[in-house]
Amino acid sequence: MKASVIVFPGSNCDRDVQVALSQAIGEPVEMVWHGDSELAKTDLIVLPGGFSYGDYLRSGAMSARSPIMREVITRAEQGVAVLGICNGFQVLTETGLLPGALLPNAGLKFVCRNVSIRVENNKTLFTNHYEPDQVLCIPVAHHDGQYFAQPDTLANLKDQERIAFRYDNDNPNGSVENIAGIFNKQKTVLGLMPHPERAADAVHGGTDGQGMMQSLVTALS
Repeated sequence: MKASVIVFPGSNCDRDVQVALSQAIGEPVEMVWHGDSELAKTDLIVLPGGFSYGDYLRSGAMSARSPIMREVITRAEQGVAVLGICNGFQVLTETGLLPGALLPNAGLKFVCRNVSIRVENNKTLFTNHYEPDQVLCIPVAHHDGQYFAQPDTLANLKDQERIAFRYDNDNPNGSVENIAGIFNKQKTVLGLMPHPERAADAVHGGTDGQGMMQSLVTALS
C-alpha cells in the first residue's frame, strides 16, 4: 500500500499522520508539497489537519485552490481513496468532493480536547476494523468545525449511509445532527473533524485512531 500526505503551508498535523500511517503500513509515506502539480501513483491521499494558510479568508478555501488539488480531485474521481482530517475536511467541502460546509463553532471559540464519537458505518475501507456503534475517544482541535448541510443533503447522507461518525452526547461545535464525519457517494472519500492520528499511539494517551489506519491497510493492501 502506498500513501501520500499533502503538505500545505501552515499545516501542523502532516507529520503526525505520516508517522501514524507509516507505522500501520510498515513503509515510508510520501509527503507532497501543495505547490506541486504531479502526484505519483498512490492508494491513499491524505489532506491533514492544521491551519493551512493560517485559516485566513475561509477555512480550507485557499488550500482547495492549490495546484496539487487539481490532481487530488482527478484521483478522487477515479476512485483513489482520500482522507481529509479537520482542515482537510474543510478543504474537501471547498472542492466539492464532499457536500455541506464547516462553519465557526457554535460557541465561537477554539475547541481542543478529547471527544466521544460513534461509528455509524463500519462497512467501508476507512472503518472496517471498528464494530457497529463503537464509541471512540478521539481528540478535536478546531475553530471552524460546525458541519452544516441543507435538509435534502442531510436526507441523502442518511439514506445512502454516508454519515461516518457522530459525536456521542458530546458535540463540541454544534454540528447538525451531531455529524463528525461523512463519506462521498462511493465511500472512497472521508472527511472528519476529529484527529485519529492523534490517537494512534498509547504514549499519547489513546489508540482508538489506530483502527482507521488498520482499516485502510486491510482494504488497500
